[in-house]
Amino acid sequence: MRRRLAVLSSVVAAIGLGVAVAVALMVSLDGDSPTARQTSPVAASDRYRGGEPPPGITLSDFSLRNYDGRLIRSGDLLGRVTLLTFLDSQCTDSCPVIAWTVARTIDSLTSAERRDVRAVAISTDPTEDTERSVRRFLAGNRALGRLLYVGGGQPETELRAVWDRFHVLSSLESGADTLHSAPVRIYDRHGAWVTTLHAGADLTEASLAHDIRVALTSDRDTG
Repeated sequence: MRRRLAVLSSVVAAIGLGVAVAVALMVSLDGDSPTARQTSPVAASDRYRGGEPPPGITLSDFSLRNYDGRLIRSGDLLGRVTLLTFLDSQCTDSCPVIAWTVARTIDSLTSAERRDVRAVAISTDPTEDTERSVRRFLAGNRALGRLLYVGGGQPETELRAVWDRFHVLSSLESGADTLHSAPVRIYDRHGAWVTTLHAGADLTEASLAHDIRVALTSDRDTG
């Protein structure tokens, strides 16, 4: 009887060891135990719908006047989420789409969210972007009061320095109103560039609102 019990105990121990080894092997192959699932970080690409730049790139410095004469400084935007784009008020291609989409998205946010968001367009042709031209453009796309439009009427040399810092092509440089860089970049509260959307590709009101809300709640390290 004792011998039988000893044999039985040995069998149970062997089975238990086998189960433990099997579980360990499955975890090592799968890499997805319950604990691992709880502690593994969510990939940043799963959060934003727009494309993401390399980490550590921050909002470049600028100090430009809005079409209404107000001075807008990049440093004053910190603490809020910033939408930044580059427009030409004579452009009839992507610029109206961008202005319209940004304005409609701003309107879709809650009042609390709107207080923490700023949308800024930098002129890509300061000679043609006069106050009258910019006002007409914004009014035509229902973006008055929703989109700051800076740089129009200012010295070309100042704008060229800004374009260089943001690595964009201006319509002044290309020689065509519709040929210029027109990304919609989102910077978080710390000034970190977190995502970019493009007209005709991934720029929609739903995607832009989604990415704004992610940026509003993100504590992403600026590096």
